[in-house]
Amino acid sequence: MDSIKSHSSSSTKSKFAKSFFKVIHLKTPKKTLTNNPFCLLIPQEKTKNGDQKIKKIDEVKSKNRAAMEAFVAKLFATISTIKASYAELQMAQFPKYNGEAIQLADQGVVDELRKLSELKQRFLKKQVDSSPPHVTLLLTEIQEQQSLMKMYEITIKKMEAEIEAKKHRLLNLQGELEDTMLKNKSLEQKLNSSGCFSILENINLSASNPKDFILVLQYAIRSVRNFVKLLVQEMESSSWNIDVAIDSIHPNLSFSNKNHKCFVFESFVCQEMFQGFENPTFSLQNDQSCEAFVPYHMDQFKKLKSVNSVSFLKSHPNSSFAKFTRSKYLRLVHPKMEASFYGNLKQRKMINAWEFPETPFFDLFAEMARRVWILHCLAFSFSNGKELSVFQVGKKCRFSEVYMESVVSNESNSASDGGLTVAFTVVPGFKIGKTVVQSQVFLSPAKC
Repeated sequence: MDSIKSHSSSSTKSKFAKSFFKVIHLKTPKKTLTNNPFCLLIPQEKTKNGDQKIKKIDEVKSKNRAAMEAFVAKLFATISTIKASYAELQMAQFPKYNGEAIQLADQGVVDELRKLSELKQRFLKKQVDSSPPHVTLLLTEIQEQQSLMKMYEITIKKMEAEIEAKKHRLLNLQGELEDTMLKNKSLEQKLNSSGCFSILENINLSASNPKDFILVLQYAIRSVRNFVKLLVQEMESSSWNIDVAIDSIHPNLSFSNKNHKCFVFESFVCQEMFQGFENPTFSLQNDQSCEAFVPYHMDQFKKLKSVNSVSFLKSHPNSSFAKFTRSKYLRLVHPKMEASFYGNLKQRKMINAWEFPETPFFDLFAEMARRVWILHCLAFSFSNGKELSVFQVGKKCRFSEVYMESVVSNESNSASDGGLTVAFTVVPGFKIGKTVVQSQVFLSPAKC
């Protein structure tokens, strides 16, 4: 019994063990995929699906980005078109109003604003990919270039209109200039020829006084300065060394302002023109016509105060004034100077032969001579020459407000304080009786 039970129980255990072994036994694969016994195998189908999803997401993002870039490009192109259309609208209104062009430009602005509104609505509705992005980008680039070309055309038209307006303005100004020059020339002719000198016409010779002399002196000095201005221009045109010419007249001078150099030439001209002024005959040799003094000088003043200088010289070549003009020209204008200015001595030869040329240079010289001659006649008409004297101030003299005035107005105070001394006399001074007419001097820093 015991043996039977033990046999049956052992067989039962062996059957249970075999069944359990079959259930839990795992079949080993014939081939290993890797040497690592702990490697997990991922199913291939799931991996492929994930890659495709990622790829689709990237494609969607790329497509959306391209669509948005195209949308923004279209937005800016529309704005550029609005700008160009508005510029056309402004151009149609100015400088010349064009109703038809204004209507076209206005319609263009309205159309582009409508397109801009449509773009806004599409953006709000997230409908920005109405066409392929690359096509939209190409079209917007074309639209931008067209707007740019339109702006260039408008700018060119505007500049052309401005050029035409400036040309018209220039023509008007040239016409005004010519009219002004004609008026000035007419006034100058009246002043030089018709006797419309308020300074001279208001002088009463029978009751003249030193105040009248000062007025006529100023009138004469203006003519001297006009002649000096032309003289310096001729020197510069003939390539003269101005500094060397100045040094030959008044050496060792320094100028803080280059415009003051003209005073040296003014000094030279005045020195020559006023030489012999206190002499009744103005140092004219063999001229006995001045012996009558007052009547003669009064008559000369009346004759010459309102005439054209060159015309009078041509019609009265043997007059005292003609002798005076000829003498002063031959002394003042050196032959080498005239030759360098004009390349010949034609004017000098004519004057030597008692003929008087009609040139701008001689016109100014003759007018200067006439005014100095009139001043001389006025001085002798009321002083009789007995109380008339001319003086110049020496170099490095102290400045005196009684006898001098500076040609540079802002230097008078410094000169009074002893900071400046006389460099040279520009216009001589005059003493008529007890009246002193100040000389005009150029000042330089005082040296210890």
